[in-house]
Amino acid sequence: MRVGKVVGSAAEAVAGIGEGSSLAVGGFGLCGVPSVLIAALHEQGAGGLHVVSNNCGLDGRGLGLLLAAGRIARATGSYIGENKELARRYLSGEIEVELVPQGTLAERLRAGGSGIPAFYTPAGVGTMVAEGGLPWRYAADGRVAVASPAKEVREFGGLPYVLEESIRTDFALVRAAKGDVHGNLVFDRSARNFNPLAAMAGGVTIAEVEELCELDPGEVHLPGVFVQKVVALTPEQAADKHVEKRTVRA
Repeated sequence: MRVGKVVGSAAEAVAGIGEGSSLAVGGFGLCGVPSVLIAALHEQGAGGLHVVSNNCGLDGRGLGLLLAAGRIARATGSYIGENKELARRYLSGEIEVELVPQGTLAERLRAGGSGIPAFYTPAGVGTMVAEGGLPWRYAADGRVAVASPAKEVREFGGLPYVLEESIRTDFALVRAAKGDVHGNLVFDRSARNFNPLAAMAGGVTIAEVEELCELDPGEVHLPGVFVQKVVALTPEQAADKHVEKRTVRA
């Protein structure tokens, strides 16, 4: 029986994500990544996905799971980083990649969730971000098949600013430390990263929560108005977290 916005399983939650859907996905590296929902989507089979996330995970982890299966057609993010599979697919023309300054990406998601269609920012002025020509997709022979367009630049107070459009997606997948049946969410420390922003940008936002419980209104980081479905993780799923780089000292 469904209680509030809680659904019975991750598979049920992602069942409506269809071929070619756009997704905003929370997380930064492997921190705060909705890994259970991503695994369920991998099992579900939808492809041709347009993903908006800070990065595409690591090889075989996070969004890297969908990437390796060839299910992501376009990625909008800030960082290719150490994901060798993303770099390979991008340079070989198998995937379209839009690289965005990290703060601009965060604000594009937040603005989309706030009903703001566009905004001006100084980030990227005087570079290919504003002037266009960034390779979005390569051809098989290494030529640039699709390049970014030039953007409007306007002066305010004697300084130039570039116009950036906000982002709205069909769905959003996020992970929270706590959540209630109404979809209110609390994030743990740095796992707060892109999760609230991704949740705001999604038309249908699905949250996996490590603990389903009653919340004090004062501790809520993201109100339930932005969340349509909640999946309560098992203790084993909640504890299954991976470290991107483990550093130890003697």
